[in-house]
Amino acid sequence: MRYEVKGNQVIAYPEGRISSDNSSEIQKSLEDIKAANGGLELVIDAEDLLYISSAGLRVLLKLTKDQKTPLKVRNVSKDVYDILDMTGFVNLLDVRRKMREISIDGCEIVGRGAIGTVYRIDEDTIVKVYNIPDCIPMIENEQKRSKQAFLKGIPTAISYDIVKVGDRYGSVFEMLKASTFNEMIRKEPERMDGIIRQYAGLIRQVHSVEMEPGELPSARDVFRKYLSDLGSAIPEDIRIWLVRLLDAMPENLHVVHGDIQLKNVMVSDGEPLLIDMDTLSVGDPVFDLMCLFVTYRLYPEDEPLNIQEFQGISQETADFICDKGLQYYFEGRDEEFIRKEKDRIMVLACVRFLHLVAVMDIGKPELRQTRINRALEHLKELQGKVDTLETRF
Repeated sequence: MRYEVKGNQVIAYPEGRISSDNSSEIQKSLEDIKAANGGLELVIDAEDLLYISSAGLRVLLKLTKDQKTPLKVRNVSKDVYDILDMTGFVNLLDVRRKMREISIDGCEIVGRGAIGTVYRIDEDTIVKVYNIPDCIPMIENEQKRSKQAFLKGIPTAISYDIVKVGDRYGSVFEMLKASTFNEMIRKEPERMDGIIRQYAGLIRQVHSVEMEPGELPSARDVFRKYLSDLGSAIPEDIRIWLVRLLDAMPENLHVVHGDIQLKNVMVSDGEPLLIDMDTLSVGDPVFDLMCLFVTYRLYPEDEPLNIQEFQGISQETADFICDKGLQYYFEGRDEEFIRKEKDRIMVLACVRFLHLVAVMDIGKPELRQTRINRALEHLKELQGKVDTLETRF
């Protein structure tokens, strides 16, 4: 049997049929491959497997008995998947169907972000193609979070397929003639005020939804991990201050999207729908509002053309989105109230920005240190002003 070693995995490629006639031979081949590559994880690539009988299923069961994690069986055809599903083996093994392959040649770019690009395949369908090689768990997590949000009444687009796009992977959505809020502002700037008002209303709607304990991760814990990842990149006195602020925040089970910028809101048939749900969590609204500052203030701060390159808008428009978005979100509150909220929002925006730049290395390498220094300057300035991160409605 053909096999190859990739990283910490040894991948075996069974072909044709596995039945009572050859199951013993197949089992011995797989056991020999596993023994010859001790310490590596065995993965079965079933792309050329046409049929598997109950005898073949017993082979897979024996292979998984001495593993700590379920045996991975990938590129499974529809016929073989149906057998595994009918016999309950999809619950015993880590089974992944063979992905259909699509081309994005000539497709319109709907939006571009740090980890992927969204293309319009046709009038009804879009695909988000990820830049990250091992993104399938991320896509599957987004599908799971989208379903959780949808069941709670949050308007969201749910990916119905994972596809292969060249050597990358994509998540497919059915979006009937959809546009993002960002696209709409670029094409119809005269409607900007109304779009931002609708956007702020959507954010408030999301934040009004409460989850049960344990349903979603805590945004506060996510930011604690950011601080841990940043290590010595943050001076110790600022770290102590930030940890104290996070620890003092009360438990909050209201939904937070995590990256609720205008490019992550699609409008289909007049209804706004959230995408990129893999960052969904629970916490104070400040954990969402901070993304306005990350996207529209901090990234362009030392790179004036950034907002034009990645959002297709001017800095003046970006400032309008940021200021009007907060004004409409906190509708009825005075300027002094909003100014204090902006300070709180900026604190978390700087932490998130530092993690993106210093840990995830997202952005131009030549600006990395300048951006780190600038974010730390903001935090030092805010250190004497902000004594709580809790949003004061």
